[in-house]
Amino acid sequence: MDVMLIAVAALWGAGTGLLIPRAAYRLSVEPEEAWRAQCPGGHAITGPAGGWVGTARCGACVAGVRAPGTASSATSSETGERRPIPYRRSALVPTVTAAVCVALAAATGARPELAVWLLCTPFAVLLALVDRNVHRLPDRLTLPLAGASASFLGLAALAPGAGGSWPTALLGGLALGAAYFVLFLINPGGLGFGDVKLALSLGVLLGWYGWTILFAGAFAGFVLGSLYGLTLMLLRRASRRTAIPFGPFMITGALLGVLLGALSAS
Repeated sequence: MDVMLIAVAALWGAGTGLLIPRAAYRLSVEPEEAWRAQCPGGHAITGPAGGWVGTARCGACVAGVRAPGTASSATSSETGERRPIPYRRSALVPTVTAAVCVALAAATGARPELAVWLLCTPFAVLLALVDRNVHRLPDRLTLPLAGASASFLGLAALAPGAGGSWPTALLGGLALGAAYFVLFLINPGGLGFGDVKLALSLGVLLGWYGWTILFAGAFAGFVLGSLYGLTLMLLRRASRRTAIPFGPFMITGALLGVLLGALSAS
């Protein structure tokens, strides 16, 4: 049963991972810009759900069809230069998404909260990619993710065999969101408000397994982000004032916390 569960998780991660690069490309814009509706070659992005669902590949570009327009670009907060955001299929993204889903399935087993972890994983990977690209965590993702994680864990709590606590999950979301909000007020230049909104959903997911796991996952995110920043400074690729995308480290820390909590609840 566990082998079948892990296989299903791997297929889910690989399948949803194939769809992430297109959404990441469209969402990787500055706050004042509209979501991308064209490929870098100027062709309209079409498909299901208004062009949001599908793989990152432009058939017209592959066929050599020219279209008016210039390549889309985004500002790098580190250099201030404009750099292109890739629009192409990626083997790495579905591989990483599948690996995360497999790890969660192996740690959680057949408990009902696994369905929540698997549903949230593609969106977490998408958020990490967008934040890496443009140092932004769009409200279109963070706010629905917070509501969905709380709602779905509430349903999981009603199912037999649940390994966590829904009230603690809700309190955890409020607690971590409040903590990040205080940090944002203290140092708004070092922490974005998108990080505060992301903390709501990550707090819910971590809080499911209790306060110790919540603290461990949040602390892991800070450690990973600090190590990354320190490494950049040692390599002289950044200074103390250089902004780094903190979302990927928050998400990775939360993943480590959830894995630890799932294993502890086994």
